[in-house]
Amino acid sequence: MILYYQTHSPFARKALVFAHEAGLAGRIEVIHHETSPTRRNERVYAENPLGKVPVLLRAGGPAIFDSDVICAYLDTLHDGRRLIPESGEVRWNALVLQSVAQGLAQTAINLRWETARRPEQLRYATLRDGLVEKIEATYDWLETALDPTVPLHVGHIALATTLSWMEFRDLPSFRARPKLSRWINEFEQRPSMLATPLFGETHD
Repeated sequence: MILYYQTHSPFARKALVFAHEAGLAGRIEVIHHETSPTRRNERVYAENPLGKVPVLLRAGGPAIFDSDVICAYLDTLHDGRRLIPESGEVRWNALVLQSVAQGLAQTAINLRWETARRPEQLRYATLRDGLVEKIEATYDWLETALDPTVPLHVGHIALATTLSWMEFRDLPSFRARPKLSRWINEFEQRPSMLATPLFGETHD
């Protein structure tokens, strides 16, 4: 398998961390591709009409994207405990946490447009403030809802890669939340995270 990747994408990193946790990383060739809404990458567009990574290329089958779908597919390829629980409340808790983490990452990406990437004269301060409010509210929810005793699942992977990226991009900090801070400090020492460091800059 080939994974179209980006070394500074929280979504791409989520898929690769998942592969490591599932014991599948050795079966995947990782190829970095720069993408952005203002920079067309023809090789990525050839596989994903949205022009975004991650994209998983498979022998004998069509490409799979985005990170949620790639993780679901990878979870069918290993013999270990499923990282996307198959039933019960633990399944819904994992999927909700994944959804919150993905939404947090996208909100923060939108905030970067309003604070760093969009030409200054086109930035919208009211939207910026609303995005910050959503981020802070999400941190507050996570501080209460996150249960560190639950066995590893896809929601944890999505959250860890999002929080790590938030700090990488110097976005609003979650560090005033002690439980959340302790959890990510511990998670970042996992081999899957150490093997997938964030680096690089966005090219628009």
